[in-house]
Amino acid sequence: MPNMEIELNPVDFITVGTVGPKGQRVFHLQAGKSGEIVTLIIEKEQANALGEAIRDLLEDLDKRFPTRAKPSEPAEAIDMALRDPIEPKFRVANMGLGYDEDTDMVVLVAQELISSAGGIRDEDDDELETDSEAVESNEPGIVRMWCSREQMRALSEHSMNTVQSGRPDPKLNGRLIYYWT
Repeated sequence: MPNMEIELNPVDFITVGTVGPKGQRVFHLQAGKSGEIVTLIIEKEQANALGEAIRDLLEDLDKRFPTRAKPSEPAEAIDMALRDPIEPKFRVANMGLGYDEDTDMVVLVAQELISSAGGIRDEDDDELETDSEAVESNEPGIVRMWCSREQMRALSEHSMNTVQSGRPDPKLNGRLIYYWT
C-alpha cells in the first residue's frame, strides 16, 4: 500500500468517540472537512493522553498569546458525536501536536501503526501480509488535522470525559467488580 497522507486544513469538526459496550469499547479519533470524514482507531490510553496534552498546550498558548484566546463559540456548543460512516483508515501508533502562530491553528498529526512482526495488517482481514517487498516499501500513513483552539479545547474535554465514562477501574475504587461477557 502506498503511503497515505491526508491533510484536513482546517477541519469542520474533530472528535473522539467509542463504538461498543463498556469493557469492549473501540476508541475512534474522527475529523472531517467538506464532506470528507477521516476515522482512525486509537487506544483508550491514547485518548486520555491526547486530552491531557491538548489541555496543557492550550494553557501554554493562552499564556503566550493571550490576545488570540477569544473563543468564537463555547466548547459546549460544539457537536462531539461521531459521524457516519465510521470506517477507520488505520490504527494510530503516534500522535503529535503543533501550533502555527500565523494562523492561530493547532495541528494534530496521527501516524499509522505498522506491524513490526514483518507483516502489514490488512484493515478488512486479520491476516498479515508477509511479502518482504511490501513491508520494505510501506511507509506509515499520516493524517494532519488543523483545528481552532476552541475545537481543540472541546476535543480535550470530550476525550477525557469519554475515557472516564467507561467501566470503573476496580484498582482505583477499592471494590472488586466482576464483568461477565
